[in-house]
Amino acid sequence: MARPKKYNISLTDDELKELKSVMRKKQTTKTVRNRCQIIIDLDEAHGKVLTHAQSAKTNCVCMATIMNTVKLYSEKKGIQGIRTMNRNVNSDNARRKFDGRAEARIIEIACSPAPEGHSRWTLRLLEEQAKIVLDVPVSKDTIGGALKKNKLRPHMNDYWCIPSKEDADFVALHGRCP
Repeated sequence: MARPKKYNISLTDDELKELKSVMRKKQTTKTVRNRCQIIIDLDEAHGKVLTHAQSAKTNCVCMATIMNTVKLYSEKKGIQGIRTMNRNVNSDNARRKFDGRAEARIIEIACSPAPEGHSRWTLRLLEEQAKIVLDVPVSKDTIGGALKKNKLRPHMNDYWCIPSKEDADFVALHGRCP
């Protein structure tokens, strides 16, 4: 004999409309859309009720996701509980020191003339300059990754180059400015 349900979901008409409107919005993430669809699938007041396994199969999620969504909806008081994305403070996004502004500053420094006594910027020089400009110590690996991500490559004449829009295809093929 099956265990009785711990959480019963019964939506009002207004809650159902709100869930459907949240699902239709373009800026709604896939996770929130899935959560809304799971709650609609398990709603006992409207339409046919799916089991947890059926809902997991139709939404292409695991059973743990179904249980967590139902628990969120029931314990966090409704739709607002499933709409918010709770991020762990230890996640990569929370710990990230090198954001877009810092990347822009590093690119600006890398594209400026090399310091006196040096023929070009190196990652170690950029690391030292980043300590001064950003007030946050950033490793040379992080700086190198940011420059690589933004497709900044050392030119064959040993200086940094930002490709123009016309040269973007050449850079994509050859990895350097023409």
